[in-house]
Amino acid sequence: MKYCLLLFFLFFLSQPAVSQVSGEFEIARVKYRGGGDWYNDPSALTNLIRFAKNQIPISIAEKYKDVSIGSSDLHSYPFLFLTGHGNIAINSSEANNLRSYLDNGGFLFIDDDYGIDEHARKMMKQVFPDEDFIEIPFAHPIYTNVYKFENGLPKIHEHDNQSPRGYGLFRNGRLVVFYAYESNLGDGWADPEIHNNPASVRQQALRMGTNILVYALTTL
Repeated sequence: MKYCLLLFFLFFLSQPAVSQVSGEFEIARVKYRGGGDWYNDPSALTNLIRFAKNQIPISIAEKYKDVSIGSSDLHSYPFLFLTGHGNIAINSSEANNLRSYLDNGGFLFIDDDYGIDEHARKMMKQVFPDEDFIEIPFAHPIYTNVYKFENGLPKIHEHDNQSPRGYGLFRNGRLVVFYAYESNLGDGWADPEIHNNPASVRQQALRMGTNILVYALTTL
């Protein structure tokens, strides 16, 4: 795994289209319209990046960017993170931009922070009208590439006693969107005093997040 990661990052850092800071590449959080709190838990992604950098040879800038769905800057980032609790509104231009991003090597991780499910599904139907989310089997590499999650997504924050599920959208055989439903990984990445999750639960969230990062960045 470390050898594969090294080869990947040597290749990736040579690509001029990728946003880089001092040899490190950047990832981004998605800004969207509609009233949903895209800005929720601002410490979450930073904490995940720090954890991943301490565990594996990965060169990511600790300070992530915020990028709008309709911005041309979207294409500068290999990994996008989208979260929130409520409505997401996108127009046809934004849908086309996100479709182009995903069809040209990009990866989107959607984290259900409770209440985003119907809105995330509606958004992705606008982006890919002919595609449906499918549940990702537990044997998929996203659950096994660094840390082993034999039962799929860990449950981080309880809301209504539903089991966590991981869904994906594929394009030409490539997983381009991974959607974590009823897991709430972002709450486990956030600073510990925000949600008061036990250390063991936060560790599970950070490990699963690392798996998602590694999968996304090694399957372009």
